[in-house]
Amino acid sequence: MASAFVLINVEPGAEDEVFEKLKTIPEVKEVFVVYSVYDIVVKIESSSMDQLRENISNYIRKLPKVKSTITMIIVESKAMTR
Repeated sequence: MASAFVLINVEPGAEDEVFEKLKTIPEVKEVFVVYSVYDIVVKIESSSMDQLRENISNYIRKLPKVKSTITMIIVESKAMTR
């Protein structure tokens, strides 16, 4: 399993529209609208690194009103228990 966080900049005022489109992509596990240098943060999971790259390139980056992205590949994760 390959996972990443994708930081997304969108055109001004397009946050809700892009947010709704991202929610329809099966590999997208979480979507957050944030107040930051970026507008949206996505957690995406795919079966392989090649598939992850393909999903980001073909689905997220090609969405209308997406201006730019930065991808952070997850190397290791640990569930926190409280």
